Amino acid sequence: MPALCFGTGTFGGKSEFFKAWGSTDVKEATRLVDICLEAGVNMFDTADVYSKGLSEEILGHAIAGRRDKVLVSTKATFPMGDGPNDRGSSRYHLIPACEASLKRLGTDYIDIYHLHGFDALAPVEETLDTLNTLVRDGKVRYIACSNFSGWHLMKSLAVSEKYGWSRYVGHQVYYSLIGRDYEQELMPLGLDQGVGAIVWSPLGWGRLTGRIRRGQPLPEVSRLHKTSEQGPPVDNEYLYTVVDALDAMARETGKTVPQIALNWLLQRPTVATVIMGARNEEQLRQNLAAAGWNLTAEQVAKLDAVSKTTPPYPYWHQKQFRDRNPSPVPESD
Repeated sequence: MPALCFGTGTFGGKSEFFKAWGSTDVKEATRLVDICLEAGVNMFDTADVYSKGLSEEILGHAIAGRRDKVLVSTKATFPMGDGPNDRGSSRYHLIPACEASLKRLGTDYIDIYHLHGFDALAPVEETLDTLNTLVRDGKVRYIACSNFSGWHLMKSLAVSEKYGWSRYVGHQVYYSLIGRDYEQELMPLGLDQGVGAIVWSPLGWGRLTGRIRRGQPLPEVSRLHKTSEQGPPVDNEYLYTVVDALDAMARETGKTVPQIALNWLLQRPTVATVIMGARNEEQLRQNLAAAGWNLTAEQVAKLDAVSKTTPPYPYWHQKQFRDRNPSPVPESD
């Protein structure tokens, strides 16, 4: 799996929500895929719900004729219609959802098939039996989940182990320099159970692009104008403090703010790949340059310290007994 993965939420722009991300068409998408492959990035992430399937369709056209050279990750569970069975992780929904994704992508198999969220109304056994069947039938190579709580993931892994079914090998999670909740429970779980993190929104929902700073209005083109309420909440003063540190480090290293934020993630425990997006070729080339080098241990420690927050219970209590309950990232204490 490559260190960086290209996220195609910018493909299509079919609704106001996704238009705020981008409106990449087939021609531009093909060019972006070309650039990724030239740079050694061969994994592309999408979802059925992205622009109501249009992102999958555009990605399918962009990779046509070179399917064997790429890894495709897509997702199901979120609503694709108004009916009660147009969503969720039941057998009734997942089988046709997978078939529809295969058709839109123009392929006969999906490399990594995610559940986009946990469905508490569908029995875990039914969901995992269905996913295992899709793997056995050759329509899916590996299964993963996204946005699960610790108990969601651990229960699912236990059920897979009980019946000898395919288990989640990846967890697509929100993790960024200004969103470190993942470290409290999901990261230790990932280490213990061998579940890699596939990181979404590594720039904090567009807040670490280098264009948002203290005392300045939002840039004219920013997803935050229309999607800030749907994204992760961040205290402004905390954000500006972290951005100030990133600005200083950018001057020190000659790298950009987003390159530093992405590189910090690439060095974290359990992180298998970081999904980066791009509206255009310039943004893509900038983000690709986040790999192939490393921040020093001292620079990582500085970013750890400036972005540290007080963890919720029971994690603040557990920090007092690190000799018995060690943290994967002790430098953040």
